[in-house]
Amino acid sequence: MPAEPVPQGFARAAHERLPMPPDSAMTEAQRAAADALVHGPRKGVYGPFLPLLRSPQLLDRVAKMGEHLRFESVLDARIRELAICAVARHTSNQFEWAMHAPLALKAGVAPASVNALRAGARPKQLAPDEEAALDFTRELLATHGVGDATYAGALAAFGEQGIVELAALVGYFAMVCWVMNVARTPANAGGPGLDAFPQ
Repeated sequence: MPAEPVPQGFARAAHERLPMPPDSAMTEAQRAAADALVHGPRKGVYGPFLPLLRSPQLLDRVAKMGEHLRFESVLDARIRELAICAVARHTSNQFEWAMHAPLALKAGVAPASVNALRAGARPKQLAPDEEAALDFTRELLATHGVGDATYAGALAAFGEQGIVELAALVGYFAMVCWVMNVARTPANAGGPGLDAFPQ
């Protein structure tokens, strides 16, 4: 019998707390922030930007940081998407998992690695740079820092700029996952969601 999916925000009868506000209720600043998202690389208002519309200036800054980390980072897309999937699994965030698991596969992460992360397991047979990224990401999430051996592995794989951008990527996605978990922002339809961790 399959495990029951984790509801966004860990609620049994989850209802979205901060959905898209009606246009008639939006302030000028909210409309401007929404328009910037629609005309930017995201092409719409969804995911963490629904609750973040309540703070348009914060939304603008979060969006710009996310654009850099996702679209301009020195890190390869395969490494970024692997780390994002690890964060989505760690936070049990359905939206980011549903969004980024297919992107990870498209970027070249092995299906077995994505499936292992989905199950809460450590992927096997990773490429050396994926191993370094996943060690860094999981240790940072678990201990709020990284030890010398993990740091050295990431430094050899990604350089100093890559380390800074990987740490920022992990923090950014943990933050937007937390915002959505609080807001109970639903995942987009399609694709397997996350099940609860085994007890």
